[in-house]
Amino acid sequence: MTNALTIPAMGSSLESYIHSANSFPLLSQAKENELAIRLRDHGDINAAQQLILSHLRFVIAIARSYKGYGLPQADLIQEGNVGLMKAVKRFDPERGVRLVSFAVHWIKAEIHEFIMRNWRLVKIATTKQQRKLFFNLRSLKQSLDTMNPQEVDAIAKQLNVKPEEVVEMEKRFSGNDISLEPLSEDEDENYSPIAYLTDGAEPSQILEAEQNRISHVEGLQHSLASLDDRSRYIIEARWLREKDTATLHELADELGISAERVRQIEAKAIQKIRQKMLPH
Repeated sequence: MTNALTIPAMGSSLESYIHSANSFPLLSQAKENELAIRLRDHGDINAAQQLILSHLRFVIAIARSYKGYGLPQADLIQEGNVGLMKAVKRFDPERGVRLVSFAVHWIKAEIHEFIMRNWRLVKIATTKQQRKLFFNLRSLKQSLDTMNPQEVDAIAKQLNVKPEEVVEMEKRFSGNDISLEPLSEDEDENYSPIAYLTDGAEPSQILEAEQNRISHVEGLQHSLASLDDRSRYIIEARWLREKDTATLHELADELGISAERVRQIEAKAIQKIRQKMLPH
């Protein structure tokens, strides 16, 4: 295994990368099996590279379906490529399936993990059912507008969750206000916000909420201060700017390191921030 495994660099233009990825020819099943056997039996890196290059277009297609999460398309593609490489390494041609069918799981798994790790630095889906709702809500919504009660009910039935869970997840996505009125006429299942409102908030509740907000801000500032300069700069550039957030590749060029190294530093920094902000 003397040859280095390389794939096209993302560079400064996503369009040029996509054009390059689409230029690699698709493989026949016979050729795909031949390459997979060479990789499995002889560790042929050149065979692995041909398998990866011929499937880059599929990663791009899958990554496009995750546009609604507000994350850089280039980063989603890069994470998908990691999944593709893992799939190529584990692919067994004797199973009788094409590599593209086998790789879909690995590509999506890496993209899902990236989204869950980086969505506003917040764990918005903590259970398997919530994750299912998280990753299906965008595709099931008919538009980017706030859903009406009929749409909420339809999605809730389709995903086998409660309507209020759909509303709450949509709220987490958009940060928009949600309806105060009930989504259902069933009084026994009335979970709308109006059911929990009083004529006015108690002063103690207002004070507690403000203290919690200040504590959260101070906790984040303290956590950021505990990072080294490079890690803190990457987090701020990627997630804490009001606009013009940086991509992995932009930071890689600026810092003189690889995009993969930037991703590793970012992941480690996010984990450290979360640990610092956990209640003690």
